[in-house]
Amino acid sequence: MTTLIRSEPTVRHATSDDLNDVERLLVANDLPTDGVAGALDGFLVADHDGKLVGVVGVEGCGEYGLLRSTAVDPAWRGRGLGRQLVEHAIAEAEARGLFALYLLTTTAERYFPSFGFAHTTRDAVPDRVRDTAEFKTACPASATVMHLPLSVAKGP
Repeated sequence: MTTLIRSEPTVRHATSDDLNDVERLLVANDLPTDGVAGALDGFLVADHDGKLVGVVGVEGCGEYGLLRSTAVDPAWRGRGLGRQLVEHAIAEAEARGLFALYLLTTTAERYFPSFGFAHTTRDAVPDRVRDTAEFKTACPASATVMHLPLSVAKGP
């Protein structure tokens, strides 16, 4: 029996009240939780009827960001929610004036180029991004590293 879902989730900024649900969704998707609590102010969540059904985070690293923790509840996969979350995260990173986003992935290296991400090397990643828990310990050295330059508005 298929359950009909009648409304779309609301994408909003994560709050401290969301931390347990964010971590639970990440663990369910085999994603690391290291550093999530400290970077929660850069996370967006998708909420449907009071249940967290998606998450994405941008961990700030000076003028750069680390896109991380993109996960969608299995019941919501294939509906464009992950894409919506990543697009929101990229737009927010641009609005914050970040110069570029970086990410590590072991499973989605074919997905992120659709947003403009390209492969890069660990050595090309700024030190402040490499100093994150995700880079240092949470993701394996074999993870694919990707980079997205952002359009930063120029002042007068």
